[in-house]
Amino acid sequence: MAVKLHRCSGMWAKFGGHPCWRVQKALDESGVDYELVQEGSSFKSSSRGRTIEKTGQKKFPWIEFDDGSVYREESKDMAETIRAGKLEEKRAAA
Repeated sequence: MAVKLHRCSGMWAKFGGHPCWRVQKALDESGVDYELVQEGSSFKSSSRGRTIEKTGQKKFPWIEFDDGSVYREESKDMAETIRAGKLEEKRAAA
């Protein structure tokens, strides 16, 4: 299953509390094949047009499945879902 992880441009932020890193790390640790998509500035909400269009929110991260459906929750919940092996269920729910 290849997915796209849409995250902020703050790639330097690799600490447990950063939402984008939390989800990216869960994908890495779970062996999920993904493409990384950096969406503009991590601090400017004006650069989040696509995120708002696809998710209805300004927040990162979010996951886009190959069928175009998206999955967005709080990062702790997303990481838990990924680690539990239930990411594919979120595609069906979308």
